[in-house]
Amino acid sequence: MKQRHLGRSGLVVSRLALGTMTWGRDTDEDDAAAQLVAFREAGGTLVDTADVYAGGASEQVLGRLLADVVPRDEVLVATKAYGSTGPGPMGRGTSRGHLLSALDASLARLGTDHVDLWQLHAWDPVTPWEEAMAALDTAVASGRVRYAGVSNYSGWQLGATATWQRAWPGRAALVGNQVEYSLLQRGVEREVVPAAQALGIGLLPWSPLGRGVLTGKYRNGPPADSRGASAHFSAFVAPYLAPSAGSVVDAVLTAADGLGVSPVAVALAWVRDRPGVVAPIVGARTSAQLQASLAAEAVTLPPEIRRALDDVSAPELGYPESSPRWSSDDLET
Repeated sequence: MKQRHLGRSGLVVSRLALGTMTWGRDTDEDDAAAQLVAFREAGGTLVDTADVYAGGASEQVLGRLLADVVPRDEVLVATKAYGSTGPGPMGRGTSRGHLLSALDASLARLGTDHVDLWQLHAWDPVTPWEEAMAALDTAVASGRVRYAGVSNYSGWQLGATATWQRAWPGRAALVGNQVEYSLLQRGVEREVVPAAQALGIGLLPWSPLGRGVLTGKYRNGPPADSRGASAHFSAFVAPYLAPSAGSVVDAVLTAADGLGVSPVAVALAWVRDRPGVVAPIVGARTSAQLQASLAAEAVTLPPEIRRALDDVSAPELGYPESSPRWSSDDLET
C-alpha cells in the first residue's frame, strides 16, 4: 500500500486507514484480529478509533490486539476525545480537564504510553477554543501524543485554530481534519478542502462509502444483516437512502461493471485521489468486507470515469465558494 504524509508534517501514513467503530460491539475480537492482520499484510499502518466507540470497548480490543497479535510499533494509532465519557458537564467537551483525563483513559485502554494522532472529535461551542488547543499542546509536550488533529471542523473553525497554533513557536501544529467525505457527501469541498490545502492540513475522510450506500447493497432496501437494519446504525444510514442518492449509486455501479471491479473499489478510489485527501477511513464489520476495501489499492479511475462521477455527484456551489471573476470595473460600480 502506498504511503502519504499527513498534511505538512513528518507523519507518514498508509493511504487507506482502518476504522474500528464497530469493534467490541458488532465486530467480535476474533474478527477484529483478522481485520488488523489483513490490513497490516496489505501495508496499512493507520488505525483509527475513539474513546466513545462502543463505550470504550473499541480501544480496549485494539489495545489487546496490539499486545498479542500485531506489534504496537507496526501500527500508527489514532484516537479522539470530546464525547461523553463521564457524568456531569465536565464529562464531555474540550475543556482542558476533560481532554487530558480522556487522553489518560484512552492510553490505559489501549495499553500504550502514547498515541500517534490525537484528534478533537468535534467543535465545542461552549469551551474557548484556545483552551482546547492548549490541551493539545500539553499532550504533545508530555510525549503522550505525537501529532494533533481535529475532526468534523468546518472551514472557519479549521482556519481559526490552525492559524492560532502556528502563531507562536512551540504550539502543536494541526496536521489533520477527519471529515465525512464521499460521492454522497461532498459538502466539505465548499470551504473545508480549500482551507485544509491552504494550511497544509491533510484530510482523513470518514464514511468514504457513503455510510455503506455506495456499495449498492441498499438498492432494494436495507439487507437484514446491514447497518441500515441495525438498531445502532439505521438512523445513521437513513439520510443516504433518499431517492436523490440513486443516480450516484447507479453511476458507481456502472463504472464498476465497466472496469470489472467492485463498487467499493470505485467509491474508495474516487475519494482517495481527491485534492487534499490523505487516507480514507474504512470500517468493516467482517474480514470479507475489509478485503473488498483493500482491493481498491490496485484501482485508479480513468479520467473519463472520474469526470462522470464528478458530474453526477457535484455539490451545489454558490456565493462565496464559487464567486465569478470580478474585474476592477465591477468592483467600482
